[in-house]
Amino acid sequence: MTQHVSPPLVLIPETAPFDADQRAWLSGYFAALLGPAVPGATALAPGEDPTAGAKKLADNDDAPWHDPSMPLADRMDLAKERSEPQQLMAAMAQQDCGQCGYNCADYANALFLKKEERLNLCQPGGKDTLRMLKKLEEEFGAAGGAAPAKAADDAPKAPAELGPLGYCRENPVEATFLSRTRLNAPGGEKETWHIEIDLKGTPIDYVVGDSLGLFPANAPALVDAVIAELGARPERMIGGKTLRNRLLTEYALGAAPDGLYQLLSLLTSGEARRKAQALASGEDPDGDAQYLDVLAALHKFPGARPDAEVFLEALDELQPRLYSISSSPKMDVGKVSLTVDAVRYNHRSRLRLGVASTHLGERLPEQTKVRIYLQKAHGFALPEDLSKDVIMCGPGTGIAPFRAFLRERAATQAPGRNWLFYGHQRQASDFFYRDELNGLKDAKVLNRLSLAWSRDGSEKTYVQDRMRENGAELWKWLEGGAHFYVCGDAKRMAKDVERAIIDVAAQHGGKNPDEAVAYLAALKKAGRYQADVY
Repeated sequence: MTQHVSPPLVLIPETAPFDADQRAWLSGYFAALLGPAVPGATALAPGEDPTAGAKKLADNDDAPWHDPSMPLADRMDLAKERSEPQQLMAAMAQQDCGQCGYNCADYANALFLKKEERLNLCQPGGKDTLRMLKKLEEEFGAAGGAAPAKAADDAPKAPAELGPLGYCRENPVEATFLSRTRLNAPGGEKETWHIEIDLKGTPIDYVVGDSLGLFPANAPALVDAVIAELGARPERMIGGKTLRNRLLTEYALGAAPDGLYQLLSLLTSGEARRKAQALASGEDPDGDAQYLDVLAALHKFPGARPDAEVFLEALDELQPRLYSISSSPKMDVGKVSLTVDAVRYNHRSRLRLGVASTHLGERLPEQTKVRIYLQKAHGFALPEDLSKDVIMCGPGTGIAPFRAFLRERAATQAPGRNWLFYGHQRQASDFFYRDELNGLKDAKVLNRLSLAWSRDGSEKTYVQDRMRENGAELWKWLEGGAHFYVCGDAKRMAKDVERAIIDVAAQHGGKNPDEAVAYLAALKKAGRYQADVY
């Protein structure tokens, strides 16, 4: 059982550039962040970045669980003797993706300080993170810690504090969807789109490395199928809107939430009830839990048909999606572009669709409005010194931020060299932005372009293989002060790239295994290795 220990008092000096309410909030924030389990905690130094504590916690040995490739059970084991905010942080997906509106450390502290009540905001962590956060909340309360306060049903609830217009998920703006252009040539197994959105008339001012949050809508065919399965009327008014409109834009119809299984368990009996209860607690009685979206869950329990309004209460909120920006404001004035894979697959004779990706890729008409907001990057940006060399590694849609980087480097006439490692399945169909990249190469903006195609030839070749093949030159660039960037899958590709850097340091830098690992860690600490992972 977790023992709650009161955090130390942390005072923000009255000379700091904050008002009284801000100083009080920051004092509480850092009291939670710099609790007794965090060694070497100190008060803010004059002029210190008020988010520095969260950054340090995320980047150094005080948070060894801050690794998106680490299983949840291992992360929780590392944090089991730590403070409550750190245990909350370990439950998250550790990607600092910003989709929740925070980074992992800030989200944990907001929950601990009761500044945030929603436990389901970590989209990469999904239901596993939600379940663990609920478990921790119960344990902290049982141990005498600060469990979230439950307001009386009849007590007025203070409105959520909104951030700047267009700069947070709670306060999005409307922008015009301009166009979509197919990037794959015929023969490709995937469907990838170049998306452009007009920013004129919005307050959004982005820099390369930032991401764009977008509020999608569910596929109308899926919504209609769910309503038909409920036996409800689509025009029924609930909360001032029709049932159909609410399901289109407000509720997630992807992975069935625990709350829906709990509701279904109340409407069934016998073996069906036991299965619904098992699914609600995270078990998988029939081995199909990973494929059960909301419609499939209703199909699985055909005798349970809740009232439509009660059904909505059991669903999760439809969350915005984040996409890496693939344009430069210096070259693409007044608009922003994204690179999006449209997700489609079949399961048991049903076509499943990615919500936002197919909303952008097929359903959203051009010249119509879409709700968006800007998510500022957490430590993913070009070096301030334009003379520094840049190495970029991004397969598939991971090329998005690096297209932005290259366009920015071209616009600023940065003297530093640029090297892109890019890969996909087949060169003939999957070489995104081929003409543009070749044009940048001819213009000497892109000095080196190393390509890897996993489905061309008898052996699969990936970007990490090209890194090792070019290890001697790659080592020279790194030793010369180059900054290294990776964008892609956090659990596999990013770790493979890190392993390749360690191998290059060992083979071409003459380092032993421990020294090679320490070399990569030093690059990260210096801000010369940065990742945008998902």
